[in-house]
Amino acid sequence: MKKSLAVLILLFLAFSAVSVSAQALANGFYFAEQPDYSSSGWKYQAILEVKGGKIVAANWNAVNRLGVADKKTYAAAGLYGMGKIAKQGEWDVQAARVEAELIKVQDPAKIVVKADGKTDAISGVSVTIKEFLDVAKEALAAGPVPKGTYTKDGWYYAKTATFDSSGYASTALITVVNGRIVSAVWNALHKNGGDSKYVRAIKGSYKMNAKQGEWNVQSDRVAAELVKLQDPTKYAIKADKKTDAISGVSVTIKEFADVAVEALKAAR
Repeated sequence: MKKSLAVLILLFLAFSAVSVSAQALANGFYFAEQPDYSSSGWKYQAILEVKGGKIVAANWNAVNRLGVADKKTYAAAGLYGMGKIAKQGEWDVQAARVEAELIKVQDPAKIVVKADGKTDAISGVSVTIKEFLDVAKEALAAGPVPKGTYTKDGWYYAKTATFDSSGYASTALITVVNGRIVSAVWNALHKNGGDSKYVRAIKGSYKMNAKQGEWNVQSDRVAAELVKLQDPTKYAIKADKKTDAISGVSVTIKEFADVAVEALKAAR
């Protein structure tokens, strides 16, 4: 009798574990991104789609502080340069193989990563993958992204057509998941080339020296406000193109609001 009861208890626990596992992932879109940019200027993101409790789509990408489009778009255009030196292909090609493997194994923890952040478990992949697996785990732990008002998901980039009096043209790089803005980057490129405005500010060559912080610090605050507002037209902008609605921001923000509107036209 005791043996039969023990067997029944084990069967019940096994069934319960399967049920919990099957219900662990709710249907929807999951998102996470790294908190900081890497030394090369990229901040990695993971977007996962779950249906029927299973991961059915995975997207590994990155935004940047360089003032250019998302990493997949940049690489696909031949601008990243990995395809010229890596036999396994350009970055976007290798990223697709990593995504496919995640869909196959259904758990980022199941992909074996070496001490150098790379893997021997996926054919045709020489890039480091640890950053993607880490952010994928964070995405799944965070839960599904609530539905937003935009009709198309993706990465949306735009640059102002003209340069301002200081020689800069503002850029916007916005990530939309499940119709919701989940990430935004405000930057600017100089008419003479060189580092982006964000990078110049980090290096100390922009030299704004405002009490509220250097330009990159303030631009992050403006971008974070867009994620909160979900619509660049909702910025409260004064006649002088500045705002009193965002704490710690003394820079003019109208140029970002305008270029963000332009970038998001394709997401409407």
